[in-house]
Formats: sequence, C-alpha cells, structure tokens
Amino acid sequence: MPNKPTTVAEYLSGLTEDRREAIEAVRRVILKNLDKDYEEGIQYGVIGYYVPHRVYPAGYHCDPKQPLPFAALASKKNYMSLYLCSVYGDTDHSKRFREAWAKTGKKLDMGKSCVRFKKVDDLALDVIAETIKAVPAKKYAAYCEAALQALKKPSSARGEKPVGSTQSPKSATAKASAPKRSRGKT
Repeated sequence: MPNKPTTVAEYLSGLTEDRREAIEAVRRVILKNLDKDYEEGIQYGVIGYYVPHRVYPAGYHCDPKQPLPFAALASKKNYMSLYLCSVYGDTDHSKRFREAWAKTGKKLDMGKSCVRFKKVDDLALDVIAETIKAVPAKKYAAYCEAALQALKKPSSARGEKPVGSTQSPKSATAKASAPKRSRGKT
C-alpha cells in the first residue's frame, strides 16, 4: 500500500482481491462478536479494534493519545495477521484460546498475539469469534489498568527481588559453571 490509509474502506481497497476477501471474512467474524463499546478504525496503519477514550480515557499506556488496542487485522508481505491483545496479556485467556484452537485440528501459526494466516481456511473462525466475544471492552480496560497498577508497585510487593539484588547461591553457581561461548570463528 503506497499511501497510508485513514479509513477501513481505504485499507481494504488497497488490498488484492484474495487478501481483501480473507480480511473481510475475518472482519465480519470480529464485528459480529465485538462488544458494543469497542470501535473499529485504522490504528498503527492497520485495521484496529480498540477501547475508545470515551470508555477508557487514559488510552494506550505507550501512547495515551491512542485508544487502548484490543485486536487488529493486517495484510503483510507474506501473510495476513490477526492480533489478539487479550490473548497476549492474559495467561488464562491464552491457554483457553490455544486449547480451543487445538481441538479444531487446524495448525496454529502464532507468535505472542499474532495469528498468521495465508488464507481464511487456515483459521478457526469459531475460536476467534469466542475469543473476541469473551472480552467486553470495560472488562479488558479494567484488566489492562490492573496490570499497569501491578507494574507500578515496588518489586518486593509483587514478590520479586529488587533490581540489583544479589543472585541466589544456586543461580550464581549455575551461571559460573555454564560453558563460555566463543565469539570468534572456529
């Protein structure tokens, strides 16, 4: 896409016919199952689904001018992507998603939040529908807010060792006995 699209229609019109059909099929599933408080638009150059500022005024913690991202659809050079932020951010949600996908018998090509696909038949659309439906916008915003607040607590309150604390004798021993890697050619 030579120009950055500013609307979903512009984004879709910039795709090849096969990519547009696949993205539109996934988009229909998302829109059918999306909580009414989410909005669809262009976010970070792709089709985004997000919690708008009217629902979560704080916005995205990395860029508060942006609404809180929830999901996204993108056409990349070698594949298409469905980004599921709720799957990335919640271990239980991720586990349920992966287990439900495995039951479909379809191969899951996924990073932390990115489900990669080359055609819509690669996807378990029913699992995507349930995943989108399972997380209302206000619940998602509350979860994100709680996660941010937990990060702001001192590390000792989170049960972690403070930064700069000494290692346990066991981990120090293991590190010292680890083989050294050669940096040069062998």
